[in-house]
Amino acid sequence: MVYSKDQLLARLKELQIDFSQYEHPVVLTVEAQAKYVGNVGGALSKNLFLKDKKHRYYVVSALADTKVDMKVLSQRLGLGKGGLRMAPEEALGEILKVPLGCVTPFALVNESASHVSLLLDKGFKTQECCIFHPLSNDMSISLNAFGLDKFLKSIGRDPTYIDLEANPPVGKDQPPDLASLVPSGSTVLPDLPEKTPSQDSSGNHPSAGNNSTAVTAKADKPSNAVQNVKEKSVNGVRPLIPSTDAGKFVEELLDRTSTLLLSEISEDSIKRHGGQLGAEVANNIKKCLREDLKNLATIFKNTAYTEGFYAGTHYQPKRL
Repeated sequence: MVYSKDQLLARLKELQIDFSQYEHPVVLTVEAQAKYVGNVGGALSKNLFLKDKKHRYYVVSALADTKVDMKVLSQRLGLGKGGLRMAPEEALGEILKVPLGCVTPFALVNESASHVSLLLDKGFKTQECCIFHPLSNDMSISLNAFGLDKFLKSIGRDPTYIDLEANPPVGKDQPPDLASLVPSGSTVLPDLPEKTPSQDSSGNHPSAGNNSTAVTAKADKPSNAVQNVKEKSVNGVRPLIPSTDAGKFVEELLDRTSTLLLSEISEDSIKRHGGQLGAEVANNIKKCLREDLKNLATIFKNTAYTEGFYAGTHYQPKRL
C-alpha cells in the first residue's frame, strides 16, 4: 500500500495525534515554504534523502537552521568522508513514494522504505512544534516531537535523535558514533586516512606533472612503478587512481563531482541565484573540476601504460 496525503492525515487522527494543517501552493524549498507557514509558530524542517556507495538509503530530518556537514555525517556513520551523496530523483518515487520536494519522516510509513534509516535532529525536542510536509508539498503540518514519536512507533520505528552539528573524532580507538544507524544487514566500511602520500599538505591532489614522474618511471625500471602502486593498496592507503580499474576510476570522478555539487548548493546560493542556480552550479563545477579531472585522466593513462609495459617485458610468447 502506498500512502497518500489524505490517508496519512487520517492515520494521524486515528492515532489521536494533535496537529495543525496548512494548505499552500507547491513549494520546493524551505524558503518558499516559510512564505506561507513561517509565521504559524512552528519550527521549519529540512529533509534530505541520501544514499551510500552500497545503495543503502537514509532520511536526515533537521531544523531548517541546523548545519549538516555531509562529510562529517558520513564519517560518523563509518562510511568514510565521501560515503554519502544525494539519492537520485527516481529513488524518491521507488523507495519513499513521494515526488521531488516532498521528503519527510512520514514517508517511512510506506513498506518500500522499511530499510531506510532515519536520523532526526535532537533540536526537534526543544521546539514547541515542528513543521513537515505530509507526503505532499502543497500542504504543511505542525506537530510536536511527542506526536512524531508516537507516529513513528506506530509503524515500528524507534525514533533516534542525534546532534547533527557534532563532529566527534573518528579513528582507531574512537569508532564512529552513529555506525549503529547504518541500515541493518549491511557492513560498515572502515574510514580511509585523510591524508595519503598522493596528496599534498592541504589535502589537494598534486599536479599531473608531479605524479606522472612517479608513475611513468624509466623504461628500464617499469616493475618499480607497478610495485609502488600495488604496495599502496596492500598497505591500506588509497592511491590517487587505483591501478587501471576503469570502474574505480569512474567512481573516483563521481565522488569528487558529488562532493563539489553538494558544497555548491546551500540556502544562500538558492537565495542569490534563484532560477539561475542550475546554470551557476554547472559553471562552477566545470571551473573547479576541469584541471582536476584532466590530472586524474592523465595519471590513469600513465598507470595503464606502465602496467602494460611491465606485462609486455615479462611475457615471452613461445616460439613455434
